Amino acid sequence: MRYGYWLPVFGGWLRNVEDEGMAASWEYVKKLAQRSEQIGYDLTLIAELNLNDIKGVDAPSLDAWSTAAALAAVTERLELMVAVRPTFHNPALLAKQAENIDRIGGGERVSLNVVSSWWSEEARKYGVQFDEHDDRYARTSEWLEVVDRIWKEDHFSFAGNYYNVADTVMQPKPIKKPVIYAGGESEKAKDTIARQCDAYVMHGGTPEQIKTKIDDMARRREALSLPPMTYGVAGYTIVRDTEAEVKKEIERITNVNQSAAGYANYQDWLSNTKLEQQVSLEDYSVSNRGLSSGLTGTPDQVAEQVHRFEKAGVDLLLLQCSPQFEEMERFAEQVIAVKPTEATTATA
Repeated sequence: MRYGYWLPVFGGWLRNVEDEGMAASWEYVKKLAQRSEQIGYDLTLIAELNLNDIKGVDAPSLDAWSTAAALAAVTERLELMVAVRPTFHNPALLAKQAENIDRIGGGERVSLNVVSSWWSEEARKYGVQFDEHDDRYARTSEWLEVVDRIWKEDHFSFAGNYYNVADTVMQPKPIKKPVIYAGGESEKAKDTIARQCDAYVMHGGTPEQIKTKIDDMARRREALSLPPMTYGVAGYTIVRDTEAEVKKEIERITNVNQSAAGYANYQDWLSNTKLEQQVSLEDYSVSNRGLSSGLTGTPDQVAEQVHRFEKAGVDLLLLQCSPQFEEMERFAEQVIAVKPTEATTATA
């Protein structure tokens, strides 16, 4: 299992806690990233939103791509999975930018998390085109083709409904083609991801639910005669010595009401996204349905849940926690650092 985490570019993950002690600042994310690769984390996902989805639109948030460039220069091995939305980035220019950031970090460290935009209000505020759901994926498909080809070849042209390039040249090429991650639950999304991406990332869910999704995506890949994908799952972690302590913490972070600053953003997300299941207000309290992954409990319980995800076919866990620096230390010491045989002996 590889362990990744969401970089707290929004200053936290809890919509009912105003100050989580993890400022949306360069100083905090630099400290977190440098420490994380020392204690066993493999990857950080750097989300891209120009407005703060968690704390409300008036709260600060960090820019994804300039943050990624800075982190590439001050870390050594951490994979930087940077979110990118086609409506906000010309594909040829983004491909050049990503390649340059990757070389700043020594090569083979930048990957893309391609996201078809969902937040119509953000697009309006920033003067960016906002397409309907299926049109967003049609745009994404063209965007991915341009990026893929410019990383591989020179002097090619492309003419589509959304993008046009002529006799394009990009040098230097990537040392190794960056991995393309993407997530989505609609048929259009899954078809696009199966055809054009390398890895499928999913909202939180039980190992059984996730296995069903992995099996479905594997069938789609086989039908296209494409190699197997990498699979990642989001999860919110709470590791405590007793189940009573875990329950108390869950009650604290899910005590959400509709007056929370980010509630309007949540409603916008629901209206512009096609999900496979209904989302409760409790799900909303922690982003990406993170509590549904069940990574809460004693160290042995959490380690066993990680083992279940491995058996389901999951390669990567994308974790959130709060306060992040302290909780990532705890998870690293009590879960990551424990050998698999030690973690599963009690429940084998």
